[in-house]
Amino acid sequence: MSAFTPAEIEYLQGQQLGRLATVNGSGEPHVVPVGFRHNAELDTIDIGGHNLGASKKFRDVARTGKAAFVVDDVLPPWQARGVEVRGRAEVFEEGGEDVNSDFDAELIRIAPRRIVGWGIDTDAFHPNSRSVGKAR
Repeated sequence: MSAFTPAEIEYLQGQQLGRLATVNGSGEPHVVPVGFRHNAELDTIDIGGHNLGASKKFRDVARTGKAAFVVDDVLPPWQARGVEVRGRAEVFEEGGEDVNSDFDAELIRIAPRRIVGWGIDTDAFHPNSRSVGKAR
């Protein structure tokens, strides 16, 4: 059973771009747009890209093992919706091509510990916020 609701999975599958937040060793935040996919087999968020292995985000995740990820949009006239995922993050030297065949081999994978969804299963003013899983 997935930590994500069926509606959240459908929403994630319909999106192409999200934002990955990491923090460096000094505690300074860093947020960047990234390509991603929901990995249904592992129930994770897999992030790939170009030159990912040489990037600050890749180094930050390798160092801290933590990340947050957000996908959101707004439908007219003003219906905000999105999913936030916080969790344990890992880096891998392969798998990025599974996110997008044009991406490099490196991959960042986030195992959710907390998920917040809004405007998907609920209205935007009453988020579906929950802790999920164990310390994966």
